[in-house]
Amino acid sequence: MQLDFSGNDGVQNNEANIKIIECPRDAMQGIHEFIDTDIKASYINQLLKVGFDTIDFGSFVSPKAIPQMRDTAEVLSKLDMSNTKSKLLAIIANTRGAEDAVQFEEIDYLGYPFSISETFQLRNTNATIEESLKRVEEIQNICAKHHKKTVIYISMGFGNPYGDMWSVEICQQWVDRLADMDIKIMALSDTIGIATPDSISYLFKHLIPPYPDVEFGAHLHTLPHNWLPKVEAAYQSGCKRFDAAIKGYGGCPMAKDDLTGNMATENVISYFDTNQVPTHLNMDAFRQAMEGSTAVFKHA
Repeated sequence: MQLDFSGNDGVQNNEANIKIIECPRDAMQGIHEFIDTDIKASYINQLLKVGFDTIDFGSFVSPKAIPQMRDTAEVLSKLDMSNTKSKLLAIIANTRGAEDAVQFEEIDYLGYPFSISETFQLRNTNATIEESLKRVEEIQNICAKHHKKTVIYISMGFGNPYGDMWSVEICQQWVDRLADMDIKIMALSDTIGIATPDSISYLFKHLIPPYPDVEFGAHLHTLPHNWLPKVEAAYQSGCKRFDAAIKGYGGCPMAKDDLTGNMATENVISYFDTNQVPTHLNMDAFRQAMEGSTAVFKHA
């Protein structure tokens, strides 16, 4: 597909607003060589000019676990929030991280990775699924107290490589329990890039209708050649929230293919431009962010 960065001005469309969540945190966190704090802040400041719904900018987790994100608070202090409509999201892995994150007024959302694979949940957050569910309840209470919103990433949402049981019914079971906690934003996460257009379509079509007050998102990892059918399947099945990272940087270190990365933001924008679905982004600012990404991810 030919990328079209002409923007959407003047397009008349009755579709609900598309939300694109730009994820520099996800793109940066796996890079071993530390990225200078000022470089991170400058890049995120440029992203704030684009008009993304949300910027997943950092995380409050153990520096031993994710060394790259140890300067999240310092990066935040350097961000200019005075002229942006974007909101900030930080990832946390436990209640301690939540308590740290809610101290910052600039942060709107706290994201927690909730896996429906027992094996991956233990590896990712050192907790069983039931223990993780208790954490979600505690995090939700912390967020409510500080006027923040919880975003739950349902990781391994489309299957897993560990042999743990998976089905739409199992996914539905956990969505039921999360919805009962008043969780209003859930992103189905294809952590290792195994989702197919059929499985994406099937899952969203079965999960979205029963929960009209829950916003379901797509956090899809993909190979460079097969992104289009995945975006199309999610959108045509009712998904209006898409996580992405410029140039597809990042991805899960457990992916079996080194080329499996995040969904590239420019591809998501291209899909919606081609289909005349407005994203309301400042494309000049986006081009500048694309150009600036080279300095940030030179060691990616």
